[in-house]
Amino acid sequence: MGIQLSQYTTSVITLYQEHTIHDALHMMQKNSIKRIVIVEKDIPIGIVTERDIGNFLESDKTARNLDEIAINEIMSRNLVTIFADQSDILSQCAIRMVTFQISSAIIINADGKLVGITTKSDLAHNFAIKYPQAYKVKDYMSKIIMTCRKTDSLCFGLDMLNKNKISRLVVTDNDGKAMGLITYDSFLRNSDYFKNPSRNYLLPEDSGKGMTVSDIIDFELITVSSEDDLAKAANLMIEYKVSGIPVVDKNDDLKGVISATDIVKAYTEVETHKRLAKKDPHFT
Repeated sequence: MGIQLSQYTTSVITLYQEHTIHDALHMMQKNSIKRIVIVEKDIPIGIVTERDIGNFLESDKTARNLDEIAINEIMSRNLVTIFADQSDILSQCAIRMVTFQISSAIIINADGKLVGITTKSDLAHNFAIKYPQAYKVKDYMSKIIMTCRKTDSLCFGLDMLNKNKISRLVVTDNDGKAMGLITYDSFLRNSDYFKNPSRNYLLPEDSGKGMTVSDIIDFELITVSSEDDLAKAANLMIEYKVSGIPVVDKNDDLKGVISATDIVKAYTEVETHKRLAKKDPHFT
């Protein structure tokens, strides 16, 4: 299943509530996605993300296998939806994502049936095209940086993601220089789950035998400067399929992180700022 709403809206991958966590993980890996929309007669009734699965398994005390746990046990039913005939649909998506702290908005038609799904990546793509030179990276980057060292264990890295409810960690060397990023995707791509299903689906079988963060990160690190155009950062996110980029200075010292969430926030403000700048040349 995959209906394209526009060039900025991703195809929708769906399952039914009777499907299992095992089914969802396979669909996520196969399609390189982070969320599955749950439907009933083409009407969206829920959504499941990578983090939903991780959080559920962290708190679930049963010994069930993942193919025994139905999606309806973990899916979020509080859907944020937008009608497809709205003229400012992307701006409305951005506003809802910021307001409700979500990573996607579901697009429906007048009958309530699923049409598409707009994600932070879609908005980053659109921002890069429409708003070059609107802002600099420093205008929206976060200076609060969650890091781990390349020598930390995989278990430690995963625990940091779960406990802090974050999407990524910047991996540093012993001198604090950024070397890479580690995300839920990093664990899922390197998981042995699909060879030997288990509850610890994000950890390779050898994770208890001394594997460290450096064993699974990609050392081709993409970085930006705080003075770079925000649209450049958005373009890099789309090109390299990442949701966050470390911000470094001329000495490669870590100064912050710019994320797709930051791009979405900029998207909600850019038109207002443009109107204010047109009326008042002192507004920048």
